[in-house]
Amino acid sequence: MLAYGAAAGTVEARAPREISVGVKRLALFYVWVTVASSAIVFSEPAPYDLLMVGAGLMLPVVGLVTFSRGLALYLLLWAAIIAGGFISVSQAAILDVPTTHMSITLYLALTSLVMAGFVANRPAENVRLIMSGYMVAALIAAVTALIGYFSLAPGAYDLFTEFGRARGTFKDPNVLGAFLVPALLYAFNVVMTGRFARASLWLAALPILLFGSVLAFSRGAWINLAVSLLVYACFTFTTVVTHRQRLKLFFYVLMAALLAVGVFAAAQTIPKVAVLMGQRATLEQSYDVGRFTGQEQAAELILSHPLGLGALEFGRVYHGEDAHEVYLSMFLNAGWVGGTLYIAVVLLTLGLGLRQVIRDRGGDGISAVLTAAFIGMVLEGAVIDTDHWRHFYLIMAMIWGTALAWPYAGRRARG
Repeated sequence: MLAYGAAAGTVEARAPREISVGVKRLALFYVWVTVASSAIVFSEPAPYDLLMVGAGLMLPVVGLVTFSRGLALYLLLWAAIIAGGFISVSQAAILDVPTTHMSITLYLALTSLVMAGFVANRPAENVRLIMSGYMVAALIAAVTALIGYFSLAPGAYDLFTEFGRARGTFKDPNVLGAFLVPALLYAFNVVMTGRFARASLWLAALPILLFGSVLAFSRGAWINLAVSLLVYACFTFTTVVTHRQRLKLFFYVLMAALLAVGVFAAAQTIPKVAVLMGQRATLEQSYDVGRFTGQEQAAELILSHPLGLGALEFGRVYHGEDAHEVYLSMFLNAGWVGGTLYIAVVLLTLGLGLRQVIRDRGGDGISAVLTAAFIGMVLEGAVIDTDHWRHFYLIMAMIWGTALAWPYAGRRARG
């Protein structure tokens, strides 16, 4: 909410005359509520989806979106990927499932484009606004995960857990674990860069988010978090401008490591947590063997099906479950062209993020947070399908929006 107020407070100086300041403030609040609702995914479409469709229609109308040639490229790449997906539907034995899947991808891509334009319009303010809402969503998800796992309310265990794993307000514990990673990075960055009073509030959120991530028992999310934090620390260490800041970073990284060890040690004292954690820490479970076998089969099918199989046909017809590897899945779902362009989007996003980290040397660290979080998700995509994760598209939107806004922001500043 603080970020919302800061963002809304700067609208008056820039608001075009044809749209009232009050309307723009309401639009900013609407975006904040939309992002804050992103944790509530008991069923689909989720409240976030309905609100995001409204945001996608509203933001351009009220003048809070800036499009550029870079975002036109983003649109064209996604249009080609989705076209490949709809062409691939022709290879499927049924039409409704793959068509629905690609329609959801179309919605996610279009709303990501609008959010990228929204960020490009006012990068610093709008990223803070989005991440403020995201933090609220992450805390809702983590707190409900803890309430459910420890049965702190009647019926909470059945509602907020699945197979002994915390899922909070999500349908899947794996998504809960991954969703909390950007929030953990953002909270850690605020502790690193904020003033003491503000940093203390965010410091209190870290153990809650971390414990929620632990209780999701998602190996992919654990790796995602470890890699993201390491990448963020490397980015920050190499881009700070003074040795004092490096020493401060080292101190906070040490404190974060001790906090993580403490949370894991506390979790291990709970018998059912210790047992499940021991099971999840290995790759010798029966479904792992099936997953790796399926990925080998998927790779063979890709070579003989240039148009793909149709979305979700691999799990329905060939293997009994999805490939659980987003890059293979995109080739299966959208053919050679769609799969190749999906990888191109990922690589371009990484390139833009890395460039922005360098540009923001000595800044507030937000670019390091976004890029590190994206790198973690890219890595996790090797063990799970991430192509319909809402926060994946939101993080991409913020990276493209901030990176493409930079030259225009510079020209406005010089003018």
